[in-house]
Amino acid sequence: QAQLIESGGGLVQAGGSLRLTCVASGRAFSSDDWAWFRQAPGKEREFVATINWTGQRTTYADPVKGRFTISRDNTSNRVYLQMDDLQPEDTAVYYCNLATKPQFRWGRGTQVTVSA
Repeated sequence: QAQLIESGGGLVQAGGSLRLTCVASGRAFSSDDWAWFRQAPGKEREFVATINWTGQRTTYADPVKGRFTISRDNTSNRVYLQMDDLQPEDTAVYYCNLATKPQFRWGRGTQVTVSA
């Protein structure tokens, strides 16, 4: 069972940028597809972006296409989410996990708050 630690969130004005980092420890990392998810207050957790094990294939949810970029570093067991042109509707707790089930226990996530 891996431990997932997300970081990099914060408070930013609309149009600003943040870079989130996910560290996965406790098991092999490089052979899995990984993803970022988010959960806004009162809403279900939703998919944001995914990256395959080589890092050469990525997919994005429609609301973030063209603004967010997912990447990974297999040498350090890290997955990143570069978020540009942030909007108030991006406000949520962001989580990383395997792209498909069964997934690991969810981490605490990192809060992203975007002010208008």
